[in-house]
Amino acid sequence: MNEILDNPDFRCGYIAIVGRPNVGKSTLMNALIGAKVSITSRKAQTTRHRITGIQTKDNTQFVYVDTPGFQTRHSNALNRTLNRTVTTTLTAADVILFLVEAGTFGPADQQVIDLLPKNVPCILVINKSDRVKDKAVMMPFAQKIAALFPFAAIVPVSATLRFQLENLEGETRKYLPLNPPMFAEDDITDRSEKFLATEIVREKLFRFVGDELPYTSTVLIEKFEQEGNLRRIFVAILVDRDGHKSMVIGNKGARLKDISTQSRTDMEKLFGGPVYLEIWVKVKSGWADNEAGLRAYGYE
Repeated sequence: MNEILDNPDFRCGYIAIVGRPNVGKSTLMNALIGAKVSITSRKAQTTRHRITGIQTKDNTQFVYVDTPGFQTRHSNALNRTLNRTVTTTLTAADVILFLVEAGTFGPADQQVIDLLPKNVPCILVINKSDRVKDKAVMMPFAQKIAALFPFAAIVPVSATLRFQLENLEGETRKYLPLNPPMFAEDDITDRSEKFLATEIVREKLFRFVGDELPYTSTVLIEKFEQEGNLRRIFVAILVDRDGHKSMVIGNKGARLKDISTQSRTDMEKLFGGPVYLEIWVKVKSGWADNEAGLRAYGYE
């Protein structure tokens, strides 16, 4: 670390990853830092918090900030809170990565472009570019979007295949300020284990229940204890109605068992030790439209 601190060419800064819901922001950040710190799901709006992922490489520390997808479909307190998170992150960033899906650009993407500050370098990242079979259409697609905003660079990538990620890192580094590192060399996130455990359970909830479960559900850690290398974690899944509770539990508890088993496996992998996990499902009506309640559940 001393060599890093003494390096006058060292660059370090915050990189906001933004885009419409479900465009691959969390997958991209996990791929860039080489570890899973932000949850992924096919269900839109999986990311609900500002998640920081840290990658220290040679003479650069990239501090990526994964943001919720900007939401326009619902106007409850939860979505107003998420949208504030996006706009606050944009103004505080040193570089912005604006993510779109190759071959797809619609009103939701345009709404995010309208939020981009003109005084922060912004790179257009065209994700899932491996899915475009006719590469001849990529250039006019990129040009169409580039005409809408003065992007600093355009980089087609595939987050899942790690295609062109080194190129993206190189372009990003150009715009990071000369700064010493803000985090230790081996840090991958600034979030606590308790927070990461919450996110892992929420990911499995969305994976197993999917579109059956309404957007208004969340996860709360009721107790997190550590005894040596063993972590004892007690979790409540909060849903809006009794009918939603039965969806999560499943036939004879099978679905909740799957959520618990896969959550525990991921936690043990991330924390590097055994985990005792218990999950309950509780009904808490109207939590997503209560500003005070949102703060109590960890929403900024």
